Amino acid sequence: MVISCAYSLSMSLLKNKVAVITGAGSGLGREYAYLLGPRGWISQRNCCVIHGATPLHRGDAHPRLCPMAISASKALLRLSSLMVFTQSAIVVTGGAVRITGSGLGCSTWPECTPGSYTPVPHQAEGQLHAWIEFGNRLLTFVLLFTALAVVIIAFRSSKNAVTKKRVRGLAALQVLGILGQGVLGGITVLTGLHPGTVAAHFLLSIFLISGAISLRYEMIGIIKQPPTGLIASLIPIQIWLTLFVIIAGTIVTGSGPHAGDADAERFGLDPKALSWLHADLVIALLVLTTILWLLIKQTSAKLLSRKIQIFLLISISQGLIGYIQYVTGLPELVVGFHLLGAALVWGSAWSFVKVAGSGFRLKGFN
Repeated sequence: MVISCAYSLSMSLLKNKVAVITGAGSGLGREYAYLLGPRGWISQRNCCVIHGATPLHRGDAHPRLCPMAISASKALLRLSSLMVFTQSAIVVTGGAVRITGSGLGCSTWPECTPGSYTPVPHQAEGQLHAWIEFGNRLLTFVLLFTALAVVIIAFRSSKNAVTKKRVRGLAALQVLGILGQGVLGGITVLTGLHPGTVAAHFLLSIFLISGAISLRYEMIGIIKQPPTGLIASLIPIQIWLTLFVIIAGTIVTGSGPHAGDADAERFGLDPKALSWLHADLVIALLVLTTILWLLIKQTSAKLLSRKIQIFLLISISQGLIGYIQYVTGLPELVVGFHLLGAALVWGSAWSFVKVAGSGFRLKGFN
């Protein structure tokens, strides 16, 4: 009766809040902790349950939560969410620079044009191209200031030893990655938009999205539903295949017409043959993901099932956009949506891997 009343009270008072249950090692505290878990609280990330000194486990239906004790958690959560959004947005704005031929709109780096850090009237590259490229550079500063704010708050507010090392590390890596992205962007400009540096520029953004998602999950308390057996064996293949699909896409781009500037160097490979290879990898990924989805559906891991469904739907949509851009001759707007799709595909794949507690291990990003 006591437990039942406590549960009913929790449902009304603790909704959308973080609850830490102490004294859950035995007795009523233990029963209360177990009661909250199976009823869906943990799956909704509304409750962090601490069982003694360690996170509580109860099989697949009661996944592990990483307790968070950061006094400025709301600010950190909002900033980390902003970082995920901005990291994805910069992929799109970087694509806009390339597909509009504005890659050398600012002809040098770190200045935009010799003698000025901003576009100037009557600039040889044209005002439109100059401002498109300059706008992309400004977004990098937005990212940098956001990352710095996260680092400052994390270092001043982290209280829990379980999480503070990871939060601080992930936040610091975002700052370092963004600074590296700025330097790599400068190298890209100074090398005349070589397709190799353009591809590296994009791939670094993809990994920074991973880090931003991981940081956000540390804020909300990551729920893990680790699979076993065949599913556990297939998930690392799935995440690696997703990465190979994205890398293949950058090679196709480096061989296609949207170079960022009319005089920019290309890889010199056959774009049609590469496009078909890219498509074959996409088909393999969709088949593997469908198999994973069907297998996970047979388990009680509802959150994991939802994550793989989201990834599958985004991947199918991305494949359709890719096919449309191929048969329509790569129109700029469709190419822009395909770039956005690439960021969403990777973001959804990484979210799935985080919940599964599987995939490849990349130090600092997991």
